[in-house]
Amino acid sequence: MIFIGVTGWGDHDSIYPDKIAARDKLEEYGGHFPAVEVDASFYAVQPERNVRKWISVTPENFQFIVKAYQGMTGHQRGDIPFADQKEMFEAFKKSVMPFKSAGKLAMVLFQFPPWFDCKKENVDILRWCKEEMGELPAALEFRNQSWFSPDYYERTLDFMESEGWIHSVCDEPQAGEGSIPLIARATHKDKTLIRLHGRNVHGWRKPASGDKWREVRYLYKYNRSELEEMAGIIENLHNQSKDVFVLFNNNSGGDAAGNAKEMIDILGLEYKGLTSRQLDLF
Repeated sequence: MIFIGVTGWGDHDSIYPDKIAARDKLEEYGGHFPAVEVDASFYAVQPERNVRKWISVTPENFQFIVKAYQGMTGHQRGDIPFADQKEMFEAFKKSVMPFKSAGKLAMVLFQFPPWFDCKKENVDILRWCKEEMGELPAALEFRNQSWFSPDYYERTLDFMESEGWIHSVCDEPQAGEGSIPLIARATHKDKTLIRLHGRNVHGWRKPASGDKWREVRYLYKYNRSELEEMAGIIENLHNQSKDVFVLFNNNSGGDAAGNAKEMIDILGLEYKGLTSRQLDLF
């Protein structure tokens, strides 16, 4: 199956009725898409009450891609709010278990930072992370081009396959060392993740600091031709994996949901069992 969705559910105004409360957005979102990325988990390990609420307001077959906590991927600056790495991983795993128990955990996404380059100590970190996750499905996304340099390209993909990592295939601006090419190769027979970040080269190069960088980095609207090209890539990956999860992250200008809907149309997908949408009568 091909699951289309977006990253987060809070900032996609085009799919919500006017004046909808923030607490009601996920339920409404479930009337449009069958999957979503949870990005709140990147900033803090989520309390069980949040997870159980999200499970309760989404359809039976709805799927969550849960972003790994920032301390798990080396994004966190300063000390982590845990005694050690082991305690941090245990807390995170405990927080996602309700998703798994409900049959709604598609995968945990490990997105590593641009400074996480291809070297032995980082390969060891990846191996340790995957071991710590146990049987929980885990996807791997790089932000450093060295992993797919000519010398390491095949070895990186072979390593991911042998370790059981789900490949997070990225469409993103080609802006040097801090970006990776689109590599349409699955590393897991059951699942592949595709994340579309847009193609705004200028925004991608903007330093990740200050208040405005997020408003620029993902400011991009895919045109019909680009989406049709991506549809072919999605179908190719679906031939390699049983399920493919496609997430649009190009939302600095509010374009993600619209592009996701257009992709559903291009691929001729029809989802059954979505939440009944609210009627905006007034």
